[in-house]
Amino acid sequence: MLTEINFDGIIGPSHNYAGLSPGNLAATRNQGRASNPRAAALQGVAKMRANLRLGLVQGILLPHARPDHRWVARLGTGFAEAPRHLQAQALSASAMWAANAATVSPAPDTADGRCHLTVANLVTMPHRSHEWPETLAQLRLAFAADCFAVHEPVPAPFGDEGAANHMRLAPAHGAPGVEIFVYGVTGGPFPARQHIEASRAVARMHGLDPDRTLFVQQSEAAIAAGAFHNDVVAVANGRVLFAHEQAFADKERFYADLRRLMPEVEIVEVPAAQVSLEDAIASYLFNAQLVTLRSGENALVVPEEARETASVWAWLQDHVAGNGPIRRIEVVDVRQSMANGGGPACLRLRVVADPATIDPRFLVDEAQLDRIAAVIEAHWPEVIAPDDINDPALIARIEMARAALLQTLGVVELIDSLP
Repeated sequence: MLTEINFDGIIGPSHNYAGLSPGNLAATRNQGRASNPRAAALQGVAKMRANLRLGLVQGILLPHARPDHRWVARLGTGFAEAPRHLQAQALSASAMWAANAATVSPAPDTADGRCHLTVANLVTMPHRSHEWPETLAQLRLAFAADCFAVHEPVPAPFGDEGAANHMRLAPAHGAPGVEIFVYGVTGGPFPARQHIEASRAVARMHGLDPDRTLFVQQSEAAIAAGAFHNDVVAVANGRVLFAHEQAFADKERFYADLRRLMPEVEIVEVPAAQVSLEDAIASYLFNAQLVTLRSGENALVVPEEARETASVWAWLQDHVAGNGPIRRIEVVDVRQSMANGGGPACLRLRVVADPATIDPRFLVDEAQLDRIAAVIEAHWPEVIAPDDINDPALIARIEMARAALLQTLGVVELIDSLP
């Protein structure tokens, strides 16, 4: 009964472009632009609908309380009186990028036969460092059954960015696999966000077999080019690893280890001579959802920007025409998320589990997505300009919008779930 479920973060009503993430080139480039939270959230809903049409099981994670008044209070101020940079950090909707919510090890890989989830601490960036308590509350609600173990985050100062720096390869989703933790050491002018000590701690907490667990260094060139997470330059699914030639510091050793542990692995490497790191990162070619269809074939869900980047689209067409392991390309519009530095893969957390064991309020079908879309259309702000973030009327609307969504989905206990 184990299947892969994609839990997408619903883009919150405070979605704005404050440029809070050094190393994330799109977020920095678009700092100060007006954002469109309603359009952003509806784009996310449309992506989930597309996943359902592909035959995938779809779940959701919910927007966090924004502004985070508890976090601001711990800094000795109220939101209205806080300095502008703290207001922006307290208001960020970055929890929408569910790939950073947690690292997930399915039951076939763990010593106790449970699915383990460790919430990411996200300590590298202030605007994300206060996400984990609410993420933990949501995950403990969604995955409350005995077949799950939900762990608190690795302690600071060891930075953990969740599934965005974790990959899994397996003959089938429900079979034992090889888990790959990708960490950074240096990144030129940008911080390496995933620490090897955090990765090792997660592997130990999950009870992974050391002989089937790999720790792989991301290349400095990739981080310096703007690949702030591994999932900007590599993605894995089933037997397929899809990666840029310059993704890893020592790819020969990594590939050799993979082939030793899983001889049937298919490594699809995109040469830098055909797609530069710059084009790969600008288009988010690898920040795509690589998924298994009911037919058993692999499909790649890419953003519109991949089709608009000539080198990327040419490579994809050649790969499909050449009978490679990726047999189908699906294109989605997530431009609002892309402008803040997150593509299709950033918006989802993969969990291999039996859907019957998950709180049904966190699983969606078309009818549930209709209800979510109606709340978004009624309550999400249409535009947030840079000077709006301390407007009391806007703040009241953002808080009311989230409350309306939680009420509609029947998860109002999340409003008061935090200390």
